Amino acid sequence: MRSRYSRWDGTQTGFELGADDILDQVTDDLLYHGDLNAALRRLLQSGMRDANGERIQGVREMLEKLRRRRRDELEQHDLGGVYEDIAERLREVVNTERDGLEQMRQEAAQSGDERRQEIAEQSTADKGLQLDLLPPDLAGQVRELQNYEFASAEAQQKFDELMEELKQELLNTQFNQMAGAMGNVSPENMQAMKDMFNALNRMLEQREAGEPIDPSFEQFMDQYGDFFPQNPQTLDELLEQMAQQMAQMQAMLNSMTPEQRAQLQGLAEQLMEDMDLKWQVDRLGANLQQAFPGAGWDRRYNFSGQDPLGFGQAGDLLSELGDMQSLEDLLRQASSPGALADVDLGRAAELLGPDAAKSLDKLAELSKTLERAGLIEQKEGRLELTPKGMRRIGGNALRELFSKLAKDRMGTHEVDPLGVGHERSFQTKQYEFGDNFNLNIEATVGNAIRRAGSGLPIQLTPDDFEIERTETMTRSATVLMVDLSLSMPMRDNFLAAKKVAMALHSLISSQFPRDYLGIVGFSEVARVLKPRDLPEVSWDFVYGTNMQHGFLLARQLLAKQTGTKQIIMITDGEPTAHIQDDGEVFFSYPPVQETIDATFKEVLRLTRDGIKINTFMLDATSYLKSFIEKLTQLNRGRAFFTTPETLGDYVLVDFIEHKRSLSGNRRTRAS
Repeated sequence: MRSRYSRWDGTQTGFELGADDILDQVTDDLLYHGDLNAALRRLLQSGMRDANGERIQGVREMLEKLRRRRRDELEQHDLGGVYEDIAERLREVVNTERDGLEQMRQEAAQSGDERRQEIAEQSTADKGLQLDLLPPDLAGQVRELQNYEFASAEAQQKFDELMEELKQELLNTQFNQMAGAMGNVSPENMQAMKDMFNALNRMLEQREAGEPIDPSFEQFMDQYGDFFPQNPQTLDELLEQMAQQMAQMQAMLNSMTPEQRAQLQGLAEQLMEDMDLKWQVDRLGANLQQAFPGAGWDRRYNFSGQDPLGFGQAGDLLSELGDMQSLEDLLRQASSPGALADVDLGRAAELLGPDAAKSLDKLAELSKTLERAGLIEQKEGRLELTPKGMRRIGGNALRELFSKLAKDRMGTHEVDPLGVGHERSFQTKQYEFGDNFNLNIEATVGNAIRRAGSGLPIQLTPDDFEIERTETMTRSATVLMVDLSLSMPMRDNFLAAKKVAMALHSLISSQFPRDYLGIVGFSEVARVLKPRDLPEVSWDFVYGTNMQHGFLLARQLLAKQTGTKQIIMITDGEPTAHIQDDGEVFFSYPPVQETIDATFKEVLRLTRDGIKINTFMLDATSYLKSFIEKLTQLNRGRAFFTTPETLGDYVLVDFIEHKRSLSGNRRTRAS
C-alpha cells in the first residue's frame, strides 16, 4: 500500500465531524450546567463548526429561516385570487356565450328568413335571460352552466376545459400526489378512484372497530398502488400522507374570508358531487380527522399581500406552507439529536437549502457519533458519559489549562522536573560521580561510536556513560474542596472551579496514579463527591458557605490515607454556615462569630493532623482576606487571591510544584 503526502494548504477537505470535536463543543456547557442531555440540546440549537471549519447550522437558525420565508410568502400573496380567478374564467365563458348569441341573432337577421329570425330572437332572448339570472355564487354558476345548452361552441369548450382544470386542481389540492398519478379525470380513472376510496374507508372503519382489515394493506397496494407514487410502506404512513393533504385544503378554507370560504367551499362540493366523490371524500375526511387529530385541521395563514393566487397556485403554496409548519414543529420539539432522524432531508433542502439539509444530517448523528466512540451511552432513556467520556472531558479541561503554560515554566515559578529515584523520566544525562548507575545502553554505545567511529570492538570510556534520569515518587493525598454555593455562578466563578476539579482529577489519575484525590462540594452543607459524578455536578440553589462541614468531611477522607496530605479549597465567600452540636445547620449573613469559631476549630484539628490547607480565593473582599490570612496563620498553609481566568494556572502549578518539592525533598512556602 502506497501513500502520498503533500503540504496542507487549507483547501483540502476530508476531516469529518468527529466525536472529539463534538465533545469539545459541549465541554463548557456540560461542566457549567452538569447535564449532558441539555448540553446536546443547546448544541442542536446553536450549531457548531466541523473539522473543516464549515458552519453547521443550528436549529435556532433554521427556525428563523423558516419563519422568515413563511412571512415573505404571506406578505406577498392574496388568497382572494383563488375566488377571483375562477369568477373571471366563468365571466369569460358567459361573455363568450353572449357574443355567440349576438352573432347568431345577427346571422338570422341577415338571412332574410323571417321564421329563422323569429326563432333566433326567441332563443337568444331566453338564453340571455338564463345568463342574466345566473346565481352570484361560484357553485351556483357552475351548477346552472352545467345544465345550460350553449349556443357557442367556443363557450362550451371554454367551460368544459375550466371544469376539467378545476376538478384536477381540486383533487390536486385535496390529494396532491394521488391526483398527479391519475393524469386525467376520465370516467375510468374516476371510477377507480371511487373504488379506492371505498376500500380505504372500509379499512379505516374496520381498524377503528378492532375488526380484521379486509383487504390487507398489501392487497390494497397491489390493486391501487398506482395512486400512491410516494410508495408508503404501511397503512399508517399512507393515511398520514392523505391526512396532511386534506388538512392543507382545510387550511386554505380557514385562511379565507367568510365570503371567499363560502364561495370556494360551495364550488368544491359542487365539483365533488359532479364527480360522484363527495360522499366518499366526506367519509374519508371524517375518518382521517378522527385518526389524526393533530394533522393541522385548524391551521390558518394570514395572507396580506397583493399578488393573487390561482386555485392551483394556492394549493401548491398551502402544501409548501404546511411542510414548513411540519418541519418547524419537528425542529422545535427535537429534544435530542436522534429526533432529527425523522426529517425528510430532500424536502428540507427544498425549503431551507442544501447547506441546512447537510447540517440537519450531521446534527442527527451527534449522539450516535459519541456513542460509537464509546464516550456516551444510553441509560434508562437518558444519555450519560461513559468512564472514557469522563476521562476525555477531564483531559479537555487539563489541556486547556496547560495550554497557557510554557514547558518547564509554570506561572511565574521555576520548575525543575528532574529528580533522583526509581521512576524513569524517559530522559538521559551524562554520568557524574555520585549518580545512581542506571546505565542507558543505547545512549552509552551511541556516544562511544560517535567518539571513536563504528569499528569493532567498541571501546567504552567513562565519558561515554549515559544514565537514566529518574523521579522520586512520593505518595500524596489531596482533597479538593469546591464551593457550590449560589454565589459561584452568580459571580461567574463556577465554570472555572469545575474545570479545575476535572483537570486536577485528570492530572492525578493519569500522571500520579499512586496519589489519592477526594472531592468535597460545600454550600449550606458539604457532601463527598465521586469523581465519576463530577461532569454532572452543579451548584446548589441555596445560600450558605459551610467551610466547617467541608473541612470535617475532608479530614475524615484524609484520615484513611497515607503520605503527605493537603486540602485545596476553591471559594469566593467567607464562612456563613456551620453544623451545630445538635446536627442542625446554622446560617447567617453576614457571618457571626459562632460560625467563624466553629470553622477555626476544624482548621486547628487539620493542623494537628499535619494537613495543609491551600486556599484559592475568587472575588476576595477585605473581610474575606482578613479571614483567610487568619486561617493561613493557624494552619501554615498558603493563600492565593486569583480570578476565574487564572485559577487553573495557580492550582495546577501549585499542585505540580508540591509534588516535585516532595520528590526533591524541598519545601516551598508561599503566602
